[in-house]
Amino acid sequence: MAGVGGGGVGGVILDECVLFGGTNVNLQPDAHFLLHKLRHSNVPTGISYGAGLEAHKVSILKEIAAQYSIHCFLLDESASSIDDAIHEVMLAWPNTGGRILYIVSNNKEYMFPKLSKCGWLITLLNVEGSTASACESSSTVYINKLRELPLTICQINRKAFGNSVVTVGYIMKPSREEDFAKRGAFPMYPTQDGLMFVPLTFDLPLAPQLQEVDVVLHKATDEIISINLDGSLPSSTSITYSRGMQELQRYMEHHLDLCVIDPLSSIYPVVDRLKIQQILLGLEDLKTAGCCAIRGPNFLKVDDFNQSDLVQSLSEAKLALPSIVKPQVACGVADAHSMAIVFRVEDFKDLTVPLPAIIQEYVDHSSTLYKFYVLGEKVYHAVKSSTPNADGLKKLSGSTELKPLVFDSLKSLPTAKGNLSSGDGNSSKATIDLELVTSAANWLMRNLELTIFGFDVVIEEGTGDHVIVDVNYLPSFKEVPNEVAIPAFWGAIKKKFELKGRNK
Repeated sequence: MAGVGGGGVGGVILDECVLFGGTNVNLQPDAHFLLHKLRHSNVPTGISYGAGLEAHKVSILKEIAAQYSIHCFLLDESASSIDDAIHEVMLAWPNTGGRILYIVSNNKEYMFPKLSKCGWLITLLNVEGSTASACESSSTVYINKLRELPLTICQINRKAFGNSVVTVGYIMKPSREEDFAKRGAFPMYPTQDGLMFVPLTFDLPLAPQLQEVDVVLHKATDEIISINLDGSLPSSTSITYSRGMQELQRYMEHHLDLCVIDPLSSIYPVVDRLKIQQILLGLEDLKTAGCCAIRGPNFLKVDDFNQSDLVQSLSEAKLALPSIVKPQVACGVADAHSMAIVFRVEDFKDLTVPLPAIIQEYVDHSSTLYKFYVLGEKVYHAVKSSTPNADGLKKLSGSTELKPLVFDSLKSLPTAKGNLSSGDGNSSKATIDLELVTSAANWLMRNLELTIFGFDVVIEEGTGDHVIVDVNYLPSFKEVPNEVAIPAFWGAIKKKFELKGRNK
């Protein structure tokens, strides 16, 4: 059997006794947590039960197996049943390349000798006083909670593959993690280029988890509680993170040799739309004779929509109406995406967009938005429908008074329908200058010191100016095909780790 011997973890089987937790008729919460992590982990996963299990529990297990697209095995105490189960697992997982982890409690110890002889690794749950350990014996692992299992898999694989594996610990909100994981981005079994991913959780002590990883990948903006922009630039003192993120921040500050994608100091400008606008002013350096320009939009920061010199300030900032108004805080808080398009100066006074705010040039761009994704040295893009030109916006306002168009940019955008296409850096509509935008992407990467980020470009009608209207950290790059995006994602992480090692 492929599962005999080394090669790391080739499959995971969770016995019903650890899923239900004794007499409980419902799966314990940690079971769902673990099944979510394993579902797209590239580690074959199954659940098992004995012949004497109550029918309603068997029904629940089969529903769970269907929900998570995993196998369901009958594994009973008789020798013939164990042999049958082992054969069934071999048929279901013929090329596991590693050992089978069987997670069970002590009350089924009568099966352990037979399974151990077949190369299965018995993983005992709820052993008081133990910590996740893959090294206590050759055939038994001890853990306290199901949540420890991903870390245990990581430990076993590290032991099996040694220094050839780079372990990436990641932390982000569940919905974002699901988006990445279902694309195959977070395998717990090493990829061909030697990357292995393990989810970090704030529900377990963080330091022992971090001691097992080489790289930390985070979406820190998912953990922001509040932001104070009284200063000129967000910093560790002006952003309040969740308690867990604060613990991670302290660890990173005290372990500077740990490779982090990316340092929190590199994230701060992306949180502040004013800072990003100021950084984009430097794109002027890329301008060359005979080529269209790439630039940020004209902008103005306001602390009060009723300020007496607003008209003069708009003129000095080269802003005409309509203009788009955005909160200065770009992400991490509930109203960061509450925006408005304003057609008349007098309508600023009753605007509900949170202050401080950025009034930004509205660029006529033929309802076409180019989304660019930077994954290390790779640059990809997709083309999407966007908001219409100013004349079309006036029609959308639905009133001869041209009332402001108020919207949440994450939920509803006043868009114009059109044909969509996508590109991978080699093909695009004729209007986009990919060489120019790629130069800007590399310029942004150097100036922001980010590894994985995205930005949106529109092309101004008439001038042909390429205008960067938004920059964000660790986007989902969902418009880029998995077979292209995921290897580039892994490659960017691996390259950052290798550069970190060379610079030590």
